[in-house]
Amino acid sequence: MRIESFALGPLQTNAYLLTKTVDGGGEIGIVIDPGMQPKRLLDRIKDVKVEAILLTHAHFDHMGGVDEVRKAAGCPVYIHDLEADWLTDPKKNGSARWPDATPPLTAEPAEYALDEGMKLELIGETFKVMHTPGHSPGSVSFLLGNDLFSGDVLFKQSVGRTDLPGGRERDLYDSIQTKLYTLPDEVTVYPGHGPRTTIGYEKANNPYTR
Repeated sequence: MRIESFALGPLQTNAYLLTKTVDGGGEIGIVIDPGMQPKRLLDRIKDVKVEAILLTHAHFDHMGGVDEVRKAAGCPVYIHDLEADWLTDPKKNGSARWPDATPPLTAEPAEYALDEGMKLELIGETFKVMHTPGHSPGSVSFLLGNDLFSGDVLFKQSVGRTDLPGGRERDLYDSIQTKLYTLPDEVTVYPGHGPRTTIGYEKANNPYTR
């Protein structure tokens, strides 16, 4: 499997494209967090059969390209129920609060709801859904083998902010300590912003979680 990242929009939000080659040479894939100004991502998926869009949460910089990618790919969108209405509400997704970064953004409702412990069978792989609130109430992380897509929960030597509406510091640290840090040290973390890291590195070096 191939994992590609695209830093999109004014906040350089990481969108991820996971692809596999199928018999005959074509590609199937999924997209995680298609952010704003997704042209590079759209160009890349022109010949990819995208099976789904997975959202770690619904802040505007992570969902700004949802409708463009969904229309181009003809695929469904998955999001946690606690943020289902954020896609259609610029106040909740934050775009109405950041006029310097974006006009108010909305997207069509998601087709599917995510919840703790769900297993998604996509592109011939099994993705485990981990509800990891704190940065936002419906934040989730996706675990595929030894790869973790953490959204804005855990970053390299940092953690997600909790001062936005719906954020809660205690929940964030509980999510990291009781869920993410129980994963094997060798798990690679693909965050919503910045470079990738590993669980073991963060347990040893992240100043916010010691």
